[in-house]
Amino acid sequence: MHGYERLSKELQERINEEQLGGQGFSDKAIRRNPKHDRATLWRGSFVRDAEKIMHSPYYNRYADKTQVFSFYKNDDISHRALHVQLVSRIARNIGKLLGLDLDLIEAIALGHDIGHTPFGHAGERFLNDLYHAETGRYFNHNVHSVRVLDKIFSLNISLQTLDGILCHNGEFECKEYAPAPLSGFDEFDKKVEKCYTDRSAIKRLVPSTLEGCVVRVSDMIAYIGKDRQDAIKTKLISSEDIFRENEIGRYNAMIINNLIVNIVENSYGKPYLRLDDAHYKALKDSKNDNYELIYQNEKISAVYDKSICPMFERIYSKLLADLKNDVKSSPIFSHHIDFVNGANRFNGNEYTKNSDFNEIVTDYIASMTDDYFIDLYEYMFNEKSPIKYVSYFDNV
Repeated sequence: MHGYERLSKELQERINEEQLGGQGFSDKAIRRNPKHDRATLWRGSFVRDAEKIMHSPYYNRYADKTQVFSFYKNDDISHRALHVQLVSRIARNIGKLLGLDLDLIEAIALGHDIGHTPFGHAGERFLNDLYHAETGRYFNHNVHSVRVLDKIFSLNISLQTLDGILCHNGEFECKEYAPAPLSGFDEFDKKVEKCYTDRSAIKRLVPSTLEGCVVRVSDMIAYIGKDRQDAIKTKLISSEDIFRENEIGRYNAMIINNLIVNIVENSYGKPYLRLDDAHYKALKDSKNDNYELIYQNEKISAVYDKSICPMFERIYSKLLADLKNDVKSSPIFSHHIDFVNGANRFNGNEYTKNSDFNEIVTDYIASMTDDYFIDLYEYMFNEKSPIKYVSYFDNV
């Protein structure tokens, strides 16, 4: 069997001298299995993480997961795939100016939402309610992103990347982001478990690296202005002029530029990220404006609560019953358990060995795209879903 090829020693030495100044490279990644995925000159520590994430089984599913707006047949409205790319781009821009590890930033950014549910934060809320009612534990998309990459598929992703993903939550803005040291996987695993049992734990998460801090603030920078553009495309709002004017501006390009400039201006050469008072207030106010005028707009929330929530309840209940009754014809076996085991065939990870029925159901639902969720509903219950899509021509 043909193995993995390597660059010749001569070329490695030449690249090292000409591009790395003879300093060579170091393997900074902390992994559960340190014997595997060691860095090479052509695949550095966190390049491996970024590539593992991009080639992981659920990465493709970003393309049909809601960012904010569901039920639109409109390719110009952002899905989660574009969001993670925008976060990566903004974070790498900041990271380059601050002299940080751009590969680690990219890996965290590309993986940060891989555990997100269909239908955005509404879907996350519905799934949490169901999972908590059955188990007393809590579901959060950032915690589930770690589970996807570390437990469901056992990809040997580095501690630095997993911690950045866990702590990315872009719902909690800060004036200053200072990394909190992390001793190793034992401490990390306790931090993850705390998020399942203590509802307030995610609000206390702090990344262990500056790279993780950069991704966390970039998550907000990426969505504030972009979500406003999408709100205009869906005719939810008429223009960005309805938002208050402040130091960062109302419009996407200005918001991105001004926040990047202010972060770099106040953070360069320091062991933390910081915004000045005016820009921090502007970020906080702008996010609050988005919540009031977009995310909590009744035109959006009413559809989710009246239509999607009951569908979540029926699907969860049916899948759980199928598992308990060992109904092998159920999609939870053929489309989920068999799929995951097939993806794990080379690493020996036994997916169901350490997962209970509610975890398996939650894993499956969280993995779904919007369209798959609706198709599954219609397949399982032999009836049309109540969802009505807005076509390209409905508002002509």
